[in-house]
Parts: sequence; structure tokens; C-alpha cells
Amino acid sequence: MGCDGGTIPRRDELVRVKKKPEQKDKDAELAFKWRHCTIRQLPLQSPIVGCSLGRLYSKESVLEGLLDRNTLPESAVHIKNLKDVKNLTLTPNPAFDGDKAEKGDGYNDGGKSPYICPVIGLEMNGKYKFCFLWSCGCVMSERALKEVKSALCHKCQQPFEETDIVILNAEGNDLDLMKERAGIRKSNQKKSKKKKLDDSESTEEKKTDEVSKKKIKKEDKLIPKLNTNETKADDPAYKKAKSNYSVAKDPKATEVFKSIFTTHKSATEQDKAHWVTYNPFYN
Repeated sequence: MGCDGGTIPRRDELVRVKKKPEQKDKDAELAFKWRHCTIRQLPLQSPIVGCSLGRLYSKESVLEGLLDRNTLPESAVHIKNLKDVKNLTLTPNPAFDGDKAEKGDGYNDGGKSPYICPVIGLEMNGKYKFCFLWSCGCVMSERALKEVKSALCHKCQQPFEETDIVILNAEGNDLDLMKERAGIRKSNQKKSKKKKLDDSESTEEKKTDEVSKKKIKKEDKLIPKLNTNETKADDPAYKKAKSNYSVAKDPKATEVFKSIFTTHKSATEQDKAHWVTYNPFYN
């Protein structure tokens, strides 16, 4: 049977054993996810951005994907424009030497992360939960947010709400929570835009009302007003407009002015034309 010569076969040589499926190296998978762009699968290059689901991208690859949407994978289809991503403010790790050339006579620690938490110094390598604030884009560990509770960002002191916290590379229940928070932020943005439009319209209406009031005041100043003690019947302009008005009976008219007209008493003594007007009655 082929076992001549004193050879002793092993069990795996005689019995066909079902091969176990290859298992992924979790550490390598985490390191790849936290150091590579979700779209290109290439190392992250600054500026680095994050989406509402907590995935990391190089901004250059996002711009290329928006120009040609056929290049976007399923994991980035939810990005419609640049408003759907946020520029991240990362804290570099001073102990990271990944950019230096490797030398054969030294030890290069490949497990070091290029970024750390600015509050407690944890490395952003996937072993600990990290998150960023949608309001300002600052990245820090979830432990820092829980231990140092504050309504202001620990790095830039900008106010934020609980819905602004986005967990990086979220999975499972965290991913569902990120989707829920993204919907809440969008609804809040719509409400704030509507409120701004209403406020702007109200301010414009107030301005137009003020302008109209100013115009009315100017017109009122230009139009002469009657004295409160003087009635319409006492107005001289109103009296002169009547058909029974006579200059001779007007107490405010002077005698020189009255003498121009034939109704004056001096008209009976005239034997020639008037000195101002030509009256053919005396010719």
C-alpha cells in the first residue's frame, strides 16, 4: 500500500480532514480600517474627513467620487455633497515614526497609531472607541467624553449636543445609533433654516413699514395743516371759492386793492378808465 521501507504515515496523510476556514487577523483588519480611506482603500491623506456614519475618507477621494459617482462604493453612497462630510481635527502622535524610512539595524513598531486622543492620550488604533463632534470636527476618545463631562468641546471649547457625537467606524448597534442621530441633525437643520427665513422676512417687513412711515411723515410736513382753532368755514381760501364772495366785503383786503374793482365806492366817481385795468365803460 505504499508503506514499504518502514515508513510510518501520519493520520492527516491517510484521512482527509475538512479544512477550517481562514480566520482574519482582527488586529490587522482594525489597523487597515483606521488607517485607510473607505473609498480608495489607500492610506489616509490629509485633509481627512468623516461622514455621519463615522467612516474615514481622504477628502481628495470624496471630491473625485462626487464628480464621478460610479467610483463610489456602497459604503459611501450616502454622501451626496460636501455637507455630508466633516473636516476632522486630529491630534498627531509624537511617538509615531511611520513616515521615516525603515532601517535594518533598528526596530520599527508598526502598531503605533499616527493619531491620539488630545485629552487622555489613547492611541487611535481601533482598540478603543473614538468619536468626533459634528459641530466642530474635533476627534477624541469616547472615554474622554464620558469621564470629563461637559457641554463644551475639550479641545476647542465650542458647544455641542449629544446628537453631534459621531462614533468612528461604528458597527452594530452603534451604526444604527449614528443613522438615527444623522436624521435628527438633518431635521434640526431644516427647522433652523426655516426659522432664519421667517426672521429675515419679518425684518424686511419691519424695514418696509419704517420706510413707509417715514414717507408719510415727510408728506405730512409738506402739506400745510389748518390751525386747530380755525374751522373750514373760517379758512380764507374756502371763502374766496364761494360764488357770493365779494372783495368789497372782505375785511382783510386793503382799500388800494379794493379800488381796482368796479364794486368799490370810488368807481362811481371815475370818469375815465382805471389806472390799472382798462374798462371800456368809461370811454
